[in-house]
Amino acid sequence: MKIGISRDDAIKLLKEYNKEEFHIRHALTLENVMGYFAEEYDKDNVDFWKMAGLLHDVDYERYPEEHLKNTPAILSGAGGSDELIHAIMSHGHGLCSDVEPELFMEKVLFAADELTGLIYAASLMRPSKSTKDMNLKSVKKKFKDKKFAEGCSRDVIKRGAEKLGWELDDLIEKTLLAMQDREDLIEEGLKKEVTC
Repeated sequence: MKIGISRDDAIKLLKEYNKEEFHIRHALTLENVMGYFAEEYDKDNVDFWKMAGLLHDVDYERYPEEHLKNTPAILSGAGGSDELIHAIMSHGHGLCSDVEPELFMEKVLFAADELTGLIYAASLMRPSKSTKDMNLKSVKKKFKDKKFAEGCSRDVIKRGAEKLGWELDDLIEKTLLAMQDREDLIEEGLKKEVTC
C-alpha cells in the first residue's frame, strides 16, 4: 500500500494544522494503536496503518465544522497517496464523509477512533492517569455512562464493531490492550512533538 508522504513530513503537516496538545496526542494514539493492530493483522503494511492513524484528523482542529472536507486537498498537496486519502476519509463514514470503509484496515480505523478517546478519558479518572491498570470491566462501565465523555459516540463504536464482525467486548478489549502496550511510546512521542 502506497503512502506517498514521509513520517517527518506528516508530523510537520499535523503540527501545521493542529496546535492543541489534545489533538496531537489523539493523532499519536491512533498512530500507535493502528500500528499495534497492523502488527497482528497486516505486517506488510504497518507503516500505512500508522500513517492513516497519525493523519486521520489532520484538518479537525482548524475546520471542526467541515471535518474531512479539506482533507483530500491537504493530503494530496503533501504527496499523500489516493489509498491513504481513501482510508482517512472512510473513518468519518456516515458522519462527515460518504466514503465507506472497505478494507479491514479502514474498518479498524473507523472503530478505534472514538473508542481510543473514551479509553483515554477513562484513564484520566484513575489515580494512575494510565491505561495500564485498566480492564475491560472498567472501560465498559464508562461506556455505559452516557454522560461520561459525551463527545465519544457509542453508536459509532458499536457500528465499528459490527463492521469488523467483532463483539463489542472484543473491540474494547483489543483496543485497550493496544493502548496499554503503546502508552509509553505515545507519551514519548507527545513530549518530543509538543516541545519541538
